[in-house]
Amino acid sequence: MGELLEMRGISKAFSNVNVLDNVSFTLKRGSVHALMGENGAGKSTLIKCLAGMYTPTEGEIYINGELQNFSNTSQALKKGIAVIHQELTPVLERNVMENIWLGREPLKFGCFIDYKKMYQMTKELLGELSLNIDPHQKMKNCSIAQMQMIEIAKALSYHANIIAMDEPTSSLTTTEVEQLFRIIARLKGLGIGIIYVSHKMDEIFRVCDEITVLRDGKYISTDRIDAIDMNQVILKMVGRELKDLFPKVASKKGEAILQVEGLTSGHAVQNASFELKKGEIMGVAGLVGAGRTELMEALFGIRPKSGSIKIRGKSVTIESPADAIAEGIAMLTEDRRLSGIVPMLSVGYNMLLVNLKKYENKCYMLNRKYMRNDIQEYMSKLKVRAISSDVPIQTLSGGNQQKALIARWLLMAPDILILDEPTRGIDIGAKSEIYTLISKLASEGKSIIMVSSELPEILGMSDRIMVMHEGKVTGILDNTDIDQSTIMKYATNKV
Repeated sequence: MGELLEMRGISKAFSNVNVLDNVSFTLKRGSVHALMGENGAGKSTLIKCLAGMYTPTEGEIYINGELQNFSNTSQALKKGIAVIHQELTPVLERNVMENIWLGREPLKFGCFIDYKKMYQMTKELLGELSLNIDPHQKMKNCSIAQMQMIEIAKALSYHANIIAMDEPTSSLTTTEVEQLFRIIARLKGLGIGIIYVSHKMDEIFRVCDEITVLRDGKYISTDRIDAIDMNQVILKMVGRELKDLFPKVASKKGEAILQVEGLTSGHAVQNASFELKKGEIMGVAGLVGAGRTELMEALFGIRPKSGSIKIRGKSVTIESPADAIAEGIAMLTEDRRLSGIVPMLSVGYNMLLVNLKKYENKCYMLNRKYMRNDIQEYMSKLKVRAISSDVPIQTLSGGNQQKALIARWLLMAPDILILDEPTRGIDIGAKSEIYTLISKLASEGKSIIMVSSELPEILGMSDRIMVMHEGKVTGILDNTDIDQSTIMKYATNKV
């Protein structure tokens, strides 16, 4: 196929801390090359060096055998390098064609935008990928999957021959994932090389030709996908075998701590009823649009609702997150970037945000020694890896951001902990650590509701499983002698 890209001996340091240390990576023309490693392994930094966002401290980048020295993203784009980030940032009030050609609009008479030509160019571009999307459609009316496909089309508009995809399926349904894979196959046929970053092993082994593993900023290995198995990849990523990915331990179940009856929230949640016991992990499964997140948001006071909620047998009114917190309920939201972290604030302040009153003295001043002690204790307990607690949380890997957010809620000592997609976009090593933490919390008597789109995770960690379909609870199953097909029957309402 021929070498399209060579990155030789790439190193990158920030404040004398090596994030990449002598890493090499090769991409062949018309191939899909997986880049894997735990959060913080250096994958994103390597891609940013390729895309001109960072300048390597050491090392060389060759495209088609020609040495490159990128100092910005524009230079990389001109050489055919495009990155499709996990967090998409379209201009929502503009339409599809305006997003694709933003800043590069075709002109007529040298000064007026030629909308007719732009429309035709966009139709041809979308047609190359067999995408049935109206160029006039506003981006705010597109699904996440459509936005992602439009980003791929935009990359083609730059004549990109190298496309890096960062967690491209993290927010897609099964059908949308299949469409993405068809497009990837089409891109391969055009001779485009794809760098594919994902924590989903089944995807890697299905769509990739080669796999390179990084660990702690260092190059570990490159293998053909047919010459390695999943266990070997995990061993290379984390430096140890994960014989028991789901470290579930038996916990003593108590009386029902939470009872929900007939909870309804608009059209998203209809007449949901369930109970949660002390020391129990209840998994919540369902397809995209089933109403799982909406049910949790209604329970936590984010959404208006009707119905009955009892905690320890006593009726409570929860009209806001503050009401929920006062009743001992905490919630880790689905999207840590959108509704979880405050990016520019430090790791420490992100951990203490919902509980600052705890640190006030009689003069309403914050006891900073008390704050720092708690921050250090919980960073140690949850293995939050950071240079210090004072760095902005946005500089941490996704897994470490997630653990810091879990610490935020544990610091308020909740009785009920709602975890919405707690391991989304997190590597397998960090997942194992979070599973261990969840299991430990349940064994200590905490009651946990865990929403997840990953059925192995639901089956591996739950005591009981609540399944939803189109806003309704279709079944509450004891996690004994059931499998993924059983859950899917309830998730599609085929029981």
